[in-house]
Amino acid sequence: MLKPRQTRDPLDAPQPFRDALAGWFAREGRDYPWRRTTDPHAILVSEVMLQQTQIATVLGRGYYGRFLETFPDPATLAATDDTTLLKVWEGLGYYRRARMLRETARAVASAGEFPRELDALQALPGVGRYTANALRAFAFDLPAAVVDGNVARVLSRLLDFREAVDSPAGLKWLWGQAEILADPVHPRIYNSALMELGQTRCRPGVPDCLDCPVAGFCRTRSPETLPVKTPKRAMEKVDTHVLWVRDATWQVLLHQEQGKRRQGLWKLPERPAADAFPLPEIATRRYTITRFQVTLHLHSAEPDHPLAAPRDGEAWHSPAAITALPMPSPYRRAVEELLGID
Repeated sequence: MLKPRQTRDPLDAPQPFRDALAGWFAREGRDYPWRRTTDPHAILVSEVMLQQTQIATVLGRGYYGRFLETFPDPATLAATDDTTLLKVWEGLGYYRRARMLRETARAVASAGEFPRELDALQALPGVGRYTANALRAFAFDLPAAVVDGNVARVLSRLLDFREAVDSPAGLKWLWGQAEILADPVHPRIYNSALMELGQTRCRPGVPDCLDCPVAGFCRTRSPETLPVKTPKRAMEKVDTHVLWVRDATWQVLLHQEQGKRRQGLWKLPERPAADAFPLPEIATRRYTITRFQVTLHLHSAEPDHPLAAPRDGEAWHSPAAITALPMPSPYRRAVEELLGID
């Protein structure tokens, strides 16, 4: 691909590199709500939401604003119950993130404020190296190196790093280089700019090198081949069979999950495939979660059918009550369609 040649090395000239990045960001940086605040609670919420969810989803569907309206500070979040918490988080997936946010809020509320030192931040529940450094940089404007997926891609191309960036050795190298290049004076601006570069110019696949503000610092001649990553595990296909049962009062039988992934969420009750097969299949839904491609088979059953007898964790709910229950998105869509809810 056509790419400007390197004229300076970022490790030899870190300040000119930082200045070029900051100047570009001042002109073209995007306006996100978490960039308008220094509130560590609001910034932590954004960081946790964005760990496994795209910005367009977090903002476009109102998750970020809705969460902070409901839980504007650590004390409010610390005091909430599971149902309220999971309902506000519903649709974002990876529900363990919401519970971990609440555990962090409880620790902060108990202490009275967010700590600022790296060790103290990393001692908070669910706060690892990345999140602690992000809080230092974005909330407190303190020196910190921040390495997320966008930054890993930028650094691997900038420094022509050809080892797997998601391997232990690769991660160690990335963090080491990030710390060398980190801006000790303007960490908030620098780290925001570096992330922005990965989001808008140094994108996955073929980057926009001709419009890159730091192209003259970039070592690689084949950026489209970087970063190198370890091969992903193949997607696994899974079939799940669930019941659609309504009693004489039109209540729907639901099951509350107890596993780690979706603990506390309600879904249609699952039954073994061999038992469910004889029942009429009224709908099929497909969705992907982590490395699983799930086919959801919905079977209709009468309330007096043996399979419809409520089991542990199962209960009848009215359509009105269902709207207030936290529920995984695939089940929410299926249930609301069967109930005729727009």
